[in-house]
Amino acid sequence: MTEQFSVPVTVRGYETDVQGHLNQSVYINYAEHARWSILKAAGITQAALIGSGVGPVALETTIRYRRELVAGDDVQVTCDFTWGEGKTFRIEQTIRKTDGTVAAEITAVGGLLDLKERRLVPDPRKYFKELAADPGLFGL
Repeated sequence: MTEQFSVPVTVRGYETDVQGHLNQSVYINYAEHARWSILKAAGITQAALIGSGVGPVALETTIRYRRELVAGDDVQVTCDFTWGEGKTFRIEQTIRKTDGTVAAEITAVGGLLDLKERRLVPDPRKYFKELAADPGLFGL
């Protein structure tokens, strides 16, 4: 893949706090929006995930706030998957203003939950490869 996956978002006034900054919880919403967007771009729907008996779970999320965002700011939210050998994977995301300024860096650890067993599947890459029309978006 030559170009990094990203989605555009415009900060809305109702998402800001009393100081006029983007509320801290909304950064997670933006990250989650980008994650579902990359799934969709790769051809994976929620229905397909559920139909295969799995669902994505967030196990850990770390946000590093770098610069403030205010209402009207246009940003790009990136989404890069990194695969290990176990049951989990990492998602590295950056929220960047159009002038290139990094507003936040988000690192998440995720997995795929077996919806019947209520346990993480041993190899989440297998599901992403099988379900995706374009597994290259996940680095697979």
